[in-house]
Amino acid sequence: MLRSTMAWLALGLTTTVVLAPAPALSADVIESYVARLSEDDHYNSNGQRLTSAAAIIRQDRANYHRFGNRDGEDEGDAFFNSQENRALMERLLERGRMPASLRNQIVNGTPLIRVEVIASDNGDYVAVSLE
Repeated sequence: MLRSTMAWLALGLTTTVVLAPAPALSADVIESYVARLSEDDHYNSNGQRLTSAAAIIRQDRANYHRFGNRDGEDEGDAFFNSQENRALMERLLERGRMPASLRNQIVNGTPLIRVEVIASDNGDYVAVSLE
């Protein structure tokens, strides 16, 4: 997990406690940035066309951090500065939220998006929305 997990201690209490509401799950945005997904972000380093939204968003961060190929509207981030964290992108996106219509816009267009990396009690994920 992106942050330490809290351990809960179960106590043998009366049955009235069993009916009490469960503690709320927490989620924290640990990173947020805006990026223009330009045509350059739709191709990998070998010139092959990328066909998934996750791969395009990952390439955008590689272009930004590794290759210095930045679009005017791209914002920086600290989380995807490392190659290891960029490799996590697709898995974090699978757990996250992105409407099918947005996936289509990313694959077939050059939208301006907001990416949020979220640490949650249910598992870490990335949420993507149009900016």
